[in-house]
Amino acid sequence: MSLQKAASRFGFTLVELLVVIAIIGILVSLLLPAVQAAREAARRVQCKNKVKQLGLAVLQYENANVKLPPCGSASILNNPANPAVDIYNPFGGKQLSWIVFLLPYLEQDALFAEFDLEKPISRQASDPQSKIFPTLLCPSGQAQGRFYKLLIPGIGLNYTQVAKGNYAAYVSPFHVDLQFLFPGALIGRPQRLSSIEDGLSSTLVLSEVRTLDHELDERGAWAIPWNGASLLAFDMHPKDWRHEHDGSEAIDAAIAQNRAIFVANPDIHGETQRPNNRGPNLDTLKHCKSGTDLEKHALASNLPCTASLIPSLNGYMSAAPRSLHPGGVNATYLDGHVTFLTDEIDEFVMAYLISTIDGQP
Repeated sequence: MSLQKAASRFGFTLVELLVVIAIIGILVSLLLPAVQAAREAARRVQCKNKVKQLGLAVLQYENANVKLPPCGSASILNNPANPAVDIYNPFGGKQLSWIVFLLPYLEQDALFAEFDLEKPISRQASDPQSKIFPTLLCPSGQAQGRFYKLLIPGIGLNYTQVAKGNYAAYVSPFHVDLQFLFPGALIGRPQRLSSIEDGLSSTLVLSEVRTLDHELDERGAWAIPWNGASLLAFDMHPKDWRHEHDGSEAIDAAIAQNRAIFVANPDIHGETQRPNNRGPNLDTLKHCKSGTDLEKHALASNLPCTASLIPSLNGYMSAAPRSLHPGGVNATYLDGHVTFLTDEIDEFVMAYLISTIDGQP
């Protein structure tokens, strides 16, 4: 009997067992956020390394070709309202992005060989644009397995797929369609490093983008040189530039004044495309029309968008860099060094970091 009583003292009561389980649950709940934060920190480092690889590939291209890669092989329009201004039209021409031209410098020679540079993106024989490789995927970006459905011009509705990645290039502090007037590092015409007046270490060239799991949302589509797909613009208007880009005498004067040097407009505060921007200006996409399923899905996913206008003086093509890293995005400068752009970065500082002709190194 005494042995039985002694043995019973070494057991657990139900209350004690429940207390132990509760303590373990509390400890797990305390540790889980720390584990998740550690995992995200590791993913952020991986994403940082990949944008650095892309930035170094840009420099390797320049070293081999004496010029920076073009942002894409698209068409260039002449605006009747102002013949002196060339308009970048991402929806015309071959529509091959800057990433396509960088493939040999990213150890992707076999994939590059699949592209016929003389044919448009929608007419590639083996659909290389539907393939993806690790350098273009940020572990936090959720782009793996997502595609954009690209219409093949011609009779009937035929489509091809463009795989999505997580990196894009800055072409202008203003609008994608006005990149020749207010250039960034990569534009539609290959430019020499000597044209980067502000210096390589002071000029942003690449950043991260998020994708939406919707086949009509082009954001992140790596092989096409469209706004939001592989191109970004900041939507900072130049000084004295009104919203009505109608080619009037006043606009002509503003163009003439700002051609040689970009001066940010102090009246545009709060309306630019800072990292992870949610408004009032939104990513301009080809199919994001009011009331569509795409617009609703994008808004619910904190990726708001609106329909883009025809490329012109009043085309308004711009898109924000985006990521799932808390507080900002990874980005790289033209000299290859990497930075973290916070969501609250000063708008005027960022505009001047993107511009190559602001005279403020």
